[in-house]
Amino acid sequence: MKIVEYTQEILEKFSRQNESAFDPEIQKKVETIISDVRENGDAAVMEYTGRFDGVTLPAVECVSRSELLDLHSRVDVHFLHALREAIDNVRRFHEKQVRESYWIDGEDGVRLGMRYTPLDSVGLYVPGGAAAYPSTIVMNAVPAQVAGVRRIAAVTPPARFQENPHVAAAFVELGIEEIYTIGGVQAIAALAYGTQTIPRVDKIVGPGNMYVALAKKLVFGTVDIDMVAGPSEIVIVAEEKADPAFVAADLLSQAEHGSGMEKIILLTPSRTLAEAVITELYSQVENLSRAKDIKKVLDGNDVIIVRNLDEAVEAVNEIAPEHLELMVKEPYVLLEKVKNAGAVFLGDYSPEPVSDYFAGPNHVLPTSGSARYASPLGVYDFQKCMNVVEYTREAIMRNGLKIDRLARAEGFDAHARAVTIRMKSE
Repeated sequence: MKIVEYTQEILEKFSRQNESAFDPEIQKKVETIISDVRENGDAAVMEYTGRFDGVTLPAVECVSRSELLDLHSRVDVHFLHALREAIDNVRRFHEKQVRESYWIDGEDGVRLGMRYTPLDSVGLYVPGGAAAYPSTIVMNAVPAQVAGVRRIAAVTPPARFQENPHVAAAFVELGIEEIYTIGGVQAIAALAYGTQTIPRVDKIVGPGNMYVALAKKLVFGTVDIDMVAGPSEIVIVAEEKADPAFVAADLLSQAEHGSGMEKIILLTPSRTLAEAVITELYSQVENLSRAKDIKKVLDGNDVIIVRNLDEAVEAVNEIAPEHLELMVKEPYVLLEKVKNAGAVFLGDYSPEPVSDYFAGPNHVLPTSGSARYASPLGVYDFQKCMNVVEYTREAIMRNGLKIDRLARAEGFDAHARAVTIRMKSE
């Protein structure tokens, strides 16, 4: 990482980075797979699983209960205790997000309402490339369960599922039993359109590689999706008295994702801190298992010197980061000025990973600048609403002519007549 001064050009660079597009050739390949699965169902899923995962599936079928329990039994009991407490924390946090139906009673017996109901079915994609992610299962499944979703169907690539029993343990602890060991574009297509074995779902959630992200984007409209997630991001705003070892460790925690596209940024008015953090970064990275990949991320990012904390917040609101840490003396004062961030972590002892795994708030967050308009995944993403209207004869007689004028102003005399015909009948 290098030290640079804050300028408008720096902000424009971040805006350009957020304007990502998928390679047209990759899109053609993804479209072909989706079309094939849509037309040929299980047969296409099995073919692509053999081709891309090197696993021959005799059939597309759910993982058996006995296999799940066998994998669950291999997990260390201390992990299970931590997992159960994390699930409890996440559930408790998300229970506050449930939207309740409501009614408004007006004059002449008019009754208006909003009725909230859960989605009927959700597909959960659990990646299995470089690592296995039981935390992904918790963060996506718990809010769906709190919302009251009846069916959660999970898909995950076959090899990693067998290699890492922590994924199966998370499914067991959450009571999820419809699990298919398929991954990639074919899994997204199977969830979106259904196959002979897998019933289609209403919404697909969960992260994946570029192919999975593009597949989700292409099936959107047939089903809902959570988001098209980009590389991980963290911005840290720190004053001179911040501990450079803490700051460096937190930056490295996001660089560890290792795609090379991660955005890790320190904003500080202190050049002394900036220099100390860079020293810490290149010292700490040598002790990390993914040091080679992390160094590539470090080389592609900057430490930015700002004039003051107000200028730092200006940059934050322009970048709209996935994760924001405020390592300052008065973090709540600064928080009031932050408009755009997926999640904010306050003070020296709130590193981002506490929320990745344990604290309770969701770790599925808007990326690539979308925190300007998007929110963390929550219970509200698994509820839908419908308007309810009850008018009476008295309400029609009192308001009918007003509705008539509004409808005719738009040239819709049939709309108007549907109201006024009820007035004439009286």
